[in-house]
Amino acid sequence: MAFLVIVSCTASGKPLTSVAPVGVYPPRDLQGVRPHTRAERTRFTETSSYADVMAFIDSLKISSNNVHVTTFGRSSQGRDIPMVVASRPLVRTPAEAKRANRPIVYLQGNIHGGEVEGKEAVLSLLRDLSRDPYANVLDSVVLIAVPIYNIDGNETLGPQERNRSSQNGPAIVGQRSNGQGLDLNRDYIKAEAPETRASLDFFRTWDPDVFVDFHTTDGSFHGYALTWAPPLNPAARFSGPFTRDTVLPALTTALKTRFRLETFPYGNFRSQDSVQNGWYTYDHRPRFGTNYYGLRGRIAILAEAYSHDPFRERVANTYSFVAELLNLIARNQEDFVEASRDADRRTTGFTSLGSSSVTVALRSRLTRTPHMEDLLVEEIVRTGDSARHEPGLRPGIRRTGKVRSVRVPVYDRFDPALERTLPYAWVVPAAQAALLEPLRRNGLFIEQVDAGTTVRVERFLIDSVHKSAQAFQGHQEARLSGRWEPADTITLDPGTFIVRAGQPLGIVAMYLLEPESDDGLVTWNALDQWLQPGARYPVARVLDRIAVPLRPAP
Repeated sequence: MAFLVIVSCTASGKPLTSVAPVGVYPPRDLQGVRPHTRAERTRFTETSSYADVMAFIDSLKISSNNVHVTTFGRSSQGRDIPMVVASRPLVRTPAEAKRANRPIVYLQGNIHGGEVEGKEAVLSLLRDLSRDPYANVLDSVVLIAVPIYNIDGNETLGPQERNRSSQNGPAIVGQRSNGQGLDLNRDYIKAEAPETRASLDFFRTWDPDVFVDFHTTDGSFHGYALTWAPPLNPAARFSGPFTRDTVLPALTTALKTRFRLETFPYGNFRSQDSVQNGWYTYDHRPRFGTNYYGLRGRIAILAEAYSHDPFRERVANTYSFVAELLNLIARNQEDFVEASRDADRRTTGFTSLGSSSVTVALRSRLTRTPHMEDLLVEEIVRTGDSARHEPGLRPGIRRTGKVRSVRVPVYDRFDPALERTLPYAWVVPAAQAALLEPLRRNGLFIEQVDAGTTVRVERFLIDSVHKSAQAFQGHQEARLSGRWEPADTITLDPGTFIVRAGQPLGIVAMYLLEPESDDGLVTWNALDQWLQPGARYPVARVLDRIAVPLRPAP
């Protein structure tokens, strides 16, 4: 058994180390391994159904004292979403997990029903860890797994050519959307799907230190077994840089050294025929789960298996990725716990005495200063015919198996396009009490003034309301143009709702409530009835500490 130490730096400047035995998945001989996933049973020609997942989890529950099985929530079609908690000693509740003072790591598979290797890898990993009699990461972390998050999408089976056109097997997979036709990885701000609301409830109660979301790539041909991304939104002030600059580089080095697995920041070429023009990441907005979780001050990682690899390889590479990540977290457990606590302390302290000079990005743009990297590009041949030469490839394309290194500009970061300072608080008038539900759903603490008082505020005057011409996820996204009026004094009546910025989720509150946010409550039409040209935006920014006592809102 070989060991290697990888050294980087934590957010506090201390060394970040990873020590783990070299191993390979799947094992050559599965005869002694029980239970088997459906993928393993069928030699990776099929993926697990909901019934398969439930049967597998039931087997773990019976055969191991290290797992607790509960329900995460229900899908839109009424199916229970299973959640597995694994640790030694076993914990069953959020309170027990916090008392253990270990990193809480949340693994989420199958948010898009046809992207299936995360589901299979997480199931296998749960089995291998929970039944291992020797010391492993379950002695150092609390592991929580939802292998099949989008159950209804998983069960809407169809040919891979239709549901996942550029994916190399299995032949039959589920669809991308949930049972309502919603893309669950665009729903974290509007939170319309029951699966998303269950996620927000889970985040509020368990508060994981690390969130990992498993996907499969689309499109570009490259030389990486898996691509990854940290939170991309600049408003993820604490977790974004730590994840991008410390955690993921250490993980990348470990995977390359131990398994010869090449990984790289997630992206695509705009054209396979002009790769030298650049490699581009995806959207920064918090409608995406990884970006949203970064705004909560926590580590979040997107993992994308390479769709053109065979299914068996994609599962193995995803397994190796998450196993190495867990080893890294387990070895540095104090640093991961402290990263969460530090983010909470710093966010809470921003506005303790009044409005802050701290700025938060409310709108962002793809960087205009990419960094140059030697990127591995897979060569393909355009045959000029209409034949489909390989599974998961469009007609007229054939892979060569050759990979070359090309120096390309990498656009994997976003720069702030509009920043605003954090106020002391926001005022939500009684007439807009409907806004309290989405705020509470996100875990924000809401208060009321005990007695009437005057406060100094800023208010936004609306010049125009812009609506997208085409509906997206059932919404015509809105954006406001206007200007901030000079600070003025207003009277707060007893019972007026107050959302203070000085709380652990103050940045989430800002993104949701500010009129200029590029992905807040305005975007998703929650305030449409109060938005008219010439009117004031109904939520005001409080600039100074409120003098009268505040009480928790019921």
